[in-house]
Amino acid sequence: MGRSKLINLISDYLGMALALAVLIIIFSLSTEHFFSIITFRTIANQIPAAIIIATGMTYILVIAGIDLSVGSVLGLCSAVLGVSLAHLQWPLWAGLAGALGVGLACGVFNGLVSVLWGLPSFIVTLGMLEIARGGAHWVTHSQTQYIGSAIEPVAATAVGGLSLPFLVAVVIVVVGQLVLVRTVFGRYLVAIGTNEEAVRLSGIDPRPIKLAAFALSGLLVAIAAIIDTARFQSANPNAGTGFELEAIAAVVIGGTSLMGGRGSVVSSFFGVLIIAVLNTGLASIGVRDETKRIITGLVIVAAVIVDQYRHRWPWKRGK
Repeated sequence: MGRSKLINLISDYLGMALALAVLIIIFSLSTEHFFSIITFRTIANQIPAAIIIATGMTYILVIAGIDLSVGSVLGLCSAVLGVSLAHLQWPLWAGLAGALGVGLACGVFNGLVSVLWGLPSFIVTLGMLEIARGGAHWVTHSQTQYIGSAIEPVAATAVGGLSLPFLVAVVIVVVGQLVLVRTVFGRYLVAIGTNEEAVRLSGIDPRPIKLAAFALSGLLVAIAAIIDTARFQSANPNAGTGFELEAIAAVVIGGTSLMGGRGSVVSSFFGVLIIAVLNTGLASIGVRDETKRIITGLVIVAAVIVDQYRHRWPWKRGK
């Protein structure tokens, strides 16, 4: 069984790495400016927020849920951080704590309503999408909050031109993967996504576990909001628009099942990289934005189709 799991993991990661390598080769041959340290460093420093949100989204999809509110919650957390630093003149630590608290509260709200009333997370988080976006505009009076150097330390350059947020995102991916595959909590998440009723009949209450998954997702969104705000040194009430679709796309490309019960944080990380490389490469060869969106959509659909067949391959039958 251990050998079968190892083979499955290797094949999954090699497949994602191969897809990423193919994209890099194609764009490197298409334009002489793509294959460079500067390009890869730029991509890495642009995606920490997407990586962190995708980590939380992986947990939600593993339990057969979905979170459509992550983009709006990011905007609300960013708004709270911006107002607290720019207008209320709070110290940096207090502003960061406020943003983290708001993200956690939104995640807990999503989880509580979904669990206590047995409502589909799609509906609950769709409502939170509107609530959080409205809250972001209310807090900022629909005006961008310019923070300046007060938040600059968060986005400091760390090692080899890579930003501190990117290194933090990588650490979160590693910890998130270990939690998913090496802890009781992670095994419960997978079990709930596979068959929640069986979990309940075995004497385990799935409600606090599902609540914890949503709370964790909200907290990770808040961390992403802090990073996104630090990157631009401003808080825009429209920040994070479309992030929910980008996160879901990355996680699905990474092979996490929309039906629950299967997922990998590392594979979601690869999914973020693939989308980032795809967008950067298409831009470098002069593809228009609307065409990029069409191509990205086709890649997502193709990834889902390939994933359906990939888990029927002979070496997967030992799962």
